[in-house]
Amino acid sequence: MAQSSAHGNMDIQDQKATFHGFLMASVWSGGLIAQLVALLTLAFAIGDGWWPGLAAFVAIGAALGLAFRLSGVYWAVQVALWVLLGIGGVISMAMAG
Repeated sequence: MAQSSAHGNMDIQDQKATFHGFLMASVWSGGLIAQLVALLTLAFAIGDGWWPGLAAFVAIGAALGLAFRLSGVYWAVQVALWVLLGIGGVISMAMAG
């Protein structure tokens, strides 16, 4: 077999960036699924109510962001979701009486 002395000289920055993007998409997706499952389970399946579910949603999102040191975009999306879900909880409570 012919051996080459050029082993390991290929530029793999594009592959690294693609894999990093895949990992971040997996973390975001998995985290959002876990948050939604916790929110919906506490709010509807167990019957604890919306606010404990929202607290779990916030706790999971914050823990995930801190554990993986996620970017500012992640935090902006999380805060927007927290605010929207909080407003939705207030509106649904007002409609329920």
